Amino acid sequence: MKEVSPAEGQALVQGGAVLVDVREPNEYSEIHAEGAQLLPLSELEARYAELPKNRPLVMICRSGARSARAGEFLLQNGYADVTNLAGGTLAWNEAGLPVVGGDA
Repeated sequence: MKEVSPAEGQALVQGGAVLVDVREPNEYSEIHAEGAQLLPLSELEARYAELPKNRPLVMICRSGARSARAGEFLLQNGYADVTNLAGGTLAWNEAGLPVVGGDA
């Protein structure tokens, strides 16, 4: 699976990709990348069909590990254009990209 930096991930989202946050709701409510859609990893198997197959997906979690697992699952289930955001929300925030919640 492809991995991108936070800046590259933001560029993909600005170009029409869907940013999918796979953390749990309490983590998401603390801080998340602006525009990220919440789909917890714990619900992914039951709900993954909600994600569009006709748009690129950029997966994000806290540090990049859970989103990589989620991305691999999607690739195995018929999704072709899935990218993992290296470093996750921590790296996104450190890069100064827009977030909701936290100290922003």
